Amino acid sequence: MKNIKYIFKGLLTSLLLLLTVSGCESYTTDVIDELLVSRAFSPLDLKAFVRNQTNVELNWTTRDDADHYVVEFSADDETFSSIFKTVNVLATELPVTIALEGETKYSIRVKAVSSKGLEDSKWSIVTATTLSEQIFTSIVNGDILANEATLRWTPNSTVTQITLSPGDITHVITAQEKIAGVATITGLTGETSYTATLLNGTKKRGILSFTTAVDVVGKTVVKPTDDLSQKIANAASGDILVLEPGDYTVYSGEVVLNKSITIRGQYTYDKPLLHVKFKLSSGLANLSLIDLDISGKDAQGIVLTDAYAISLGDANTTYGDILVSGCKVHDFDRSLVYGSVSGSKLNSFTVENTIVKNVNITAGADFIDFRSAYVGAINLKNSTFDSCSIGRDFVRVDAAAGFTATGLTTNILIDGCTLYNVSSNVAGKRILYVRFVSNAITVKNSIFANTIAIYSNQATTSSPVFLNNNYFGADGLITTNTKYDSSTSFTTLDPGFANAATGDFTISNQTLKDNNIGDPRWIE
Repeated sequence: MKNIKYIFKGLLTSLLLLLTVSGCESYTTDVIDELLVSRAFSPLDLKAFVRNQTNVELNWTTRDDADHYVVEFSADDETFSSIFKTVNVLATELPVTIALEGETKYSIRVKAVSSKGLEDSKWSIVTATTLSEQIFTSIVNGDILANEATLRWTPNSTVTQITLSPGDITHVITAQEKIAGVATITGLTGETSYTATLLNGTKKRGILSFTTAVDVVGKTVVKPTDDLSQKIANAASGDILVLEPGDYTVYSGEVVLNKSITIRGQYTYDKPLLHVKFKLSSGLANLSLIDLDISGKDAQGIVLTDAYAISLGDANTTYGDILVSGCKVHDFDRSLVYGSVSGSKLNSFTVENTIVKNVNITAGADFIDFRSAYVGAINLKNSTFDSCSIGRDFVRVDAAAGFTATGLTTNILIDGCTLYNVSSNVAGKRILYVRFVSNAITVKNSIFANTIAIYSNQATTSSPVFLNNNYFGADGLITTNTKYDSSTSFTTLDPGFANAATGDFTISNQTLKDNNIGDPRWIE
């Protein structure tokens, strides 16, 4: 038994030694540092974006072992039974933009071709639907008149007719118009918004919207050599004054308005230059300022003293609506609009499609400033505010005695605007300095840049509805304060302004373009 015990111990020791040696040998085999595969890897994170109506931008994650990629497009066919276009793409060419046809759903597949002789990868697939083709070119100054419009497109294109609505107007394109890429449509109505569709048979090749110029029939035409103040004084309530292009230097200073009136430029592209400030008095219900260049400097270039661009002049007066549309307003030392007359009410103040620059350049007021007067609505839409109220608040609405806490509400909207260097030089200045007890505020689709402003530190300022805004160099608007943009929809992207110093706020950031953020005039 004793011998058997020693024999068993010896066998056990030999077995353990063998296992140890075997383990060491397996540890020294080569480490696998490359997957053995028979084909290239498929492109990952494939994305498609429609650009400029009919182009599709493609991008994906690349690998070093791909020589190039094959991209195939199938038009309105998810099975790829018919290939519309095939393109070879190098990794260095990404993102790549491919020109396609309009109003088509494209199925797009991409595969990698190996640089190591392996089989091609499997396909990665994405879809994209192009918009209507756009071969209309930009409107040229002077092309759109009151009763006719000259439309232009890429010369020698295959087109058959142009339709316009409203009015169900059809213009059959002649052979000569087709070659030139120009046609003039007559019989239109002044001050009417039209949509023109360029067709080849039933296929759309371009869509263009425009508004015809003002028809001067039945209106008062004013020339640069006229005394504008006198023309306004002579006008009847409800009159429309149409100002021809030019520099109106005969009169500079304050114009008192005691009747409802529309003052507008004859053309959108050549705005008459005025050197006036407007004061509203009893008798005026509505005021429309359209397609004007309004300067806070007199004819000699001197800034008018204590000049509010627009002010409410009389106490205990009910005013209707003020509209500033398609204008340039600049170089006023005080507010864009000022309401500090007790007991007075203004139904609404609207700024649209307007550029306002260097307004409220002193410390004597706020940019939009309602103190003892009540305003029902402030609407800022599709406009640019450049270097305004740099040391003061942007919108101020005080608790006007006799109106606040009586059931009245002030509504404020900022939509599709670009605000640059606004309320920017003094810490703690506010975009929304609102103390009227009942207020409702919406701020959306706008760019705020180069400002140290906050939204509000007032408990009475309601929590605004924020949607799709972009803040660049404007951290005070998205950091903790009484009111700030705490939404999940804002971005902090560099807009890539073309030249902010000269007032060119054309954006280059593609994400902001895609989402239509900021004043639409700067999105190309």
